[in-house]
Amino acid sequence: MPETLLEQHAAALRLFGERVRAVADAQWDAPTPCTEWTVRDLVNHVTGEQRWIPPLVTDGRTVADVGDELSGDLLGEDPAAAWERAAAAAREAFAAPGALDRTVTLSYGPTRAAAYCSELTADCVVHAWDLARAIGGDDRLPAGLVEFSIKEVMPYADGLAASGMYAEPLEVPAGADAQTRLLALLGRRG
Repeated sequence: MPETLLEQHAAALRLFGERVRAVADAQWDAPTPCTEWTVRDLVNHVTGEQRWIPPLVTDGRTVADVGDELSGDLLGEDPAAAWERAAAAAREAFAAPGALDRTVTLSYGPTRAAAYCSELTADCVVHAWDLARAIGGDDRLPAGLVEFSIKEVMPYADGLAASGMYAEPLEVPAGADAQTRLLALLGRRG
């Protein structure tokens, strides 16, 4: 099980990347558990999240500075290659000496880069499940990444639905496993 935050982030990127490489040509327009998104939209979203990391963490730019540079289609003709480039750049940015100790300016204000990395790691894990579900792949998530994600999401889970980006949390059945608990927190039925 990954132990450091950087190892958790790298493991989440690998997990999502495995799912991206498993997408068949005919599946890019398929629906996902994220009801507004196709498979391509979902992969574009997570790729975009990773593409934001170098300008914010390495360059010290703000969301306003970046503007709409990272809007629209970021996948081009080869979505898997676009994902791999974004993931590699994100890993490199967070792994730079002192990077996790920096402050980044996000849409909701100044945030420690380590907290930003944690947030994106959990998001990547959950979206790996979304992608697996959409393409009929293996939707089991590694236990260590599930536990990491639960710890990340718990403090703000009650407010996620109000953001409009998540469904209402679901009731967790008694004796549910950790993956089911994580998905229920985010309004997903495992």
